[in-house]
Amino acid sequence: MIKSVATPRTLSEAIRYFQDPDRALAYVVQHRWPAGVGCPRCGDTSVAFLESRRIWKCRGCQKQFSAKVGTIFEDSPLGFDKWLPALWMLANCKNGVSSYEVSRALGVTQKTAWFMLGRIRLALRSKSFQKWGGEVEVDESAIGGKSVNMHRAKRKRVIKRGMAWPGKTAVAGILRRGPKGKSRVRGEVVLDVGKQTMTEFVNANVVPGAEVFTDSAYSYRDLHERYVHKMVDHAVAYVVGRVHTNTLENFWSLLKRAIKGTYVSVDPFHLFRYLDEQMFRFNNRDVKDGDRFALAARMVFGKRLTWRDLTGKDLEPATT
Repeated sequence: MIKSVATPRTLSEAIRYFQDPDRALAYVVQHRWPAGVGCPRCGDTSVAFLESRRIWKCRGCQKQFSAKVGTIFEDSPLGFDKWLPALWMLANCKNGVSSYEVSRALGVTQKTAWFMLGRIRLALRSKSFQKWGGEVEVDESAIGGKSVNMHRAKRKRVIKRGMAWPGKTAVAGILRRGPKGKSRVRGEVVLDVGKQTMTEFVNANVVPGAEVFTDSAYSYRDLHERYVHKMVDHAVAYVVGRVHTNTLENFWSLLKRAIKGTYVSVDPFHLFRYLDEQMFRFNNRDVKDGDRFALAARMVFGKRLTWRDLTGKDLEPATT
């Protein structure tokens, strides 16, 4: 088995690179166990590699394990020659990549490709409890198509009485401005964009005393109690000095472009996964494709998503 391998720099190079099962396995192993392979069950580092099957046997607990155990790849019959190019495509394609395109490119069924992309989106999800300070933009947006274009069954399921945007899903976002345009974004799907919801969202993500820039929506009227809150009235202007939400609105446009142009239709149940995907690419937009792929490859461990969890008990699988 190859002990150490480099990161490919292009998609075509990655496809050729990971066709070698030993090289693909070595790439995963060096990211998962940089200090040496250890048993994922008991942690014992006294393990024996069974080369014919590309698995290990722990001398401590006497259990066998593969590099897939405890990762998004667990229980998948597909090899790393399929998984790693799929990871490259989703991590680096600016407008996302559909399951139909992955299906054609990798020679798997569309259903399998959709399941793979769902698992990869889980890997790309990065949750942090650290609150942001400095200059922060806050905004909300509505994602989804027109209710008149929905199938009657879907319209009945997703549209609730009293919704601000019937047929659309509300998302809230916070963007921390950084030096030389290196801003970072954090967002989540919310039930509504009322004052209580938005205030709680900001309080959970921004340190008191930070400069918070918003539009003039009523939802933000209480932020002055904890923050240096400055608003811009879009009926009058979009930018007043440094007071604007244009950077965050740029992120919303990227998200909507991916959904409308690539995925076409995203069920509200799955929207947070596509939001995680777009946030990963946006927050790592200043690095090269190979480095972004390597970062994504280090995020696949300690996460698992089953088909039941992905689809939801009462929802039909999506086909985007």
